[in-house]
Amino acid sequence: MAQRSVGTRWTIDDAPDQTGRVAVVTGANSGIGAATARALARLGATVVMACRTAETARAVRADILAEYPTADIRVVALDLADAESIERCADHINARHPTIDLVVANAGFIPTEIVRDADGVELGFASTFLGHFALIGRLCAGVQRAQAARVVTIGSLAHRSKHIDPTTLGLGHHPPMRAYAETKLAQLVFAQELDRRFSAIGSAAISLAAHPGAARTGVMRDRNRLIQRAYHSELLWPALRLFVNDADDGALPALRAATDPTAVGGEYFGPSGPFQLTGAPVRVPSIDVVRDPALGRRLWSFAETHTGISYP
Repeated sequence: MAQRSVGTRWTIDDAPDQTGRVAVVTGANSGIGAATARALARLGATVVMACRTAETARAVRADILAEYPTADIRVVALDLADAESIERCADHINARHPTIDLVVANAGFIPTEIVRDADGVELGFASTFLGHFALIGRLCAGVQRAQAARVVTIGSLAHRSKHIDPTTLGLGHHPPMRAYAETKLAQLVFAQELDRRFSAIGSAAISLAAHPGAARTGVMRDRNRLIQRAYHSELLWPALRLFVNDADDGALPALRAATDPTAVGGEYFGPSGPFQLTGAPVRVPSIDVVRDPALGRRLWSFAETHTGISYP
């Protein structure tokens, strides 16, 4: 399939109109999620902001409506660490939107300490990966009804960590940043396995993934004070800008995965610059293990066991 040349920069102006399409964006109350919701509203989509913090979500919604007064954008409560919240959120969306054209699995965080649930699963993994697995599973019937639905999972460069054993995802013993890397690896494996499963049943839906590169967003909000000051310093920003995206630029890979008519299932988008830190969104490679079908099946079985969710 023809691709743009390296010298051609994809921007939101290249995205097709999204009028009539329903888009669910998790974690849309800040950072990449908020920028994604804003761009999709600009493109005409009906946007459902699925967020844990209602106050900030409502503020983002108000800002979007101030810029795009005719936008159809709603806030639904979602705590990915709470199975009942996931069920309520999915029931609310399904009742109002029998067809779902796009799900952007964006919400996530970097843990500051390792805490495990009763099954021994690290809580960041349980919420960011297993929570999204459960939510998408509950929305999957609506996704299947759409003519050309997409599920876009937000990954991270962190998934490349060489210290992660892919056979123990969710159960490994790692410090916080490696636990985050493990979660992001699991999300990318899930995105590939979901696309294989869509294809196997002849679904028109596809699953893709994207990563923002290095982005100045709330994902760093729980880091130590020195890191936060450096990362968010306006004084340092002109220099950091060479290596770090703002939220709007960081959202572009996800938006390209969500809207580019040339994108196909299983593709992964990220920044085009050095080390994939910044730059216009292009197709990028993940590590080989992400595309291992055996790992995909094993992770899927793990997720079904721990969530009690089976996809249609």
